[in-house]
Amino acid sequence: MTEFDENCRKRPLQNISALATPNQDAQRSFSSISTPANGAYPTRTFHGEHGAREYSLYLPNHIRANAALIVMLHGCGQTSHDFSGGTNMNLLAERHGFVVAYPCQALDANRMRCWNWYKPGHQRRDSGEPSIIAGITRQVIQDFEIDHDHVYIAGLSAGGAMAAVLTATYPELYAAAGIHSGLPYGCAVDLESALRAMRGDVITKHFCRSVFAEPVRTIVFHGTDDCQVHPCNSNTIFAQACSIDSTSSARFVGEGRGRRYFRTSIFDGSCAPHAEHWLVEGLGHAWSGGCAAASHTDSNGPDASAEMIRFFLEGRFDPIFVPVRDDLEWFQHQCQTSTV
Repeated sequence: MTEFDENCRKRPLQNISALATPNQDAQRSFSSISTPANGAYPTRTFHGEHGAREYSLYLPNHIRANAALIVMLHGCGQTSHDFSGGTNMNLLAERHGFVVAYPCQALDANRMRCWNWYKPGHQRRDSGEPSIIAGITRQVIQDFEIDHDHVYIAGLSAGGAMAAVLTATYPELYAAAGIHSGLPYGCAVDLESALRAMRGDVITKHFCRSVFAEPVRTIVFHGTDDCQVHPCNSNTIFAQACSIDSTSSARFVGEGRGRRYFRTSIFDGSCAPHAEHWLVEGLGHAWSGGCAAASHTDSNGPDASAEMIRFFLEGRFDPIFVPVRDDLEWFQHQCQTSTV
């Protein structure tokens, strides 16, 4: 039995309504969430064939030419302001000059503001919420002259599950994905099967399947102590993301902000990371390294937002992540050595 398997034992699952309930400390301190002072934070509405949704944008004070776009999907019960503040993504956008879009789930679509990732009508291309989110993405690309090759999507919990749906149904639109405490594409077809997947029950090949030969680059985060979405789901997401022509892999154990983590990296033929899996010891159902004033965040542990941006934009800006991780450089050296 591997160390991951030991951390992946079944545990009691809280009621699904708990996903939408921020803790009282987060509610009391919500006003203390930090946002950059210089950028703009407009709210817009997208109208498409399959429905309409509001979305918030973060536009940094200095947007780079041919800027990147990060689409961020919140979890149940969250708002775009809560999610942006909890992840500190706007602070990173201000630093690196990319645009961030935060689609907002409507209450009349889901009373807990969860994305409907487990319903067949929202799991297909040109249908339901995937069509709406893809439409928002295209609208922002057009309006702000975004580089089509640098469009990314990330999400937490139900938002992470919907991000997995988007990469499966619109793989040409997104260059990479970040999935935190989420579930794999195709693991549920109704609420009952969704709850089974969240509990970590056996996920069969019938449900969890990769639908294209070259999966989208993906970085996955999950906590070992997540009692709402079982961490075994992250292993399946990672397996779906692994490219069929990956040439090498590496495993690293480290510590960030007081929490130990296990990271597995899969490299492609150019020795660039195609998929990464981060399992954070002691982390519950929360965004790792976030702002504790927001809901479903934990200020302890590695900074998931910074690592996602590093993974998304690696090699595009020099340097994109300061300091450059010595262990990643070592992994790439090992990869290059093994292919000589």
